[in-house]
Amino acid sequence: MTSAEPDNLIIYDGDCIFCQNYVRFVRLQEAIGPVELIDARSSDPRVGQYWREGYDLNAGMLFVQRGRVYYGDEAVHVLALLSRDDSMFSRLNIRLFSNRKSATLLYPLLKLGRRLTLVARGRKQLQRQIP
Repeated sequence: MTSAEPDNLIIYDGDCIFCQNYVRFVRLQEAIGPVELIDARSSDPRVGQYWREGYDLNAGMLFVQRGRVYYGDEAVHVLALLSRDDSMFSRLNIRLFSNRKSATLLYPLLKLGRRLTLVARGRKQLQRQIP
């Protein structure tokens, strides 16, 4: 991580309404400070970098904290642990995903919800970005 990189970064699918709402409602900034949000459909070079490193962004979101990458169910688990319980959504998120086993079991349902909403909205899966 270079000094120009943020301490906290989330890469998610901006065409997925579940993903959009999740990153908005997690409200991490109050708990851990600034969080940079990147739409995986953008031309941001870091998206391509993570694809090249082997992260399938169709199969999971990324949370990067101080250079450490959390992917998929591990990302939602860590985000739940870092979240504040100051809203109904946050309390539900913490309850469901702060337990590592439940995060692992429930994450496939989140992925299925993403796929179904993309199909319903006529959107395609992310295109692998490897220049």
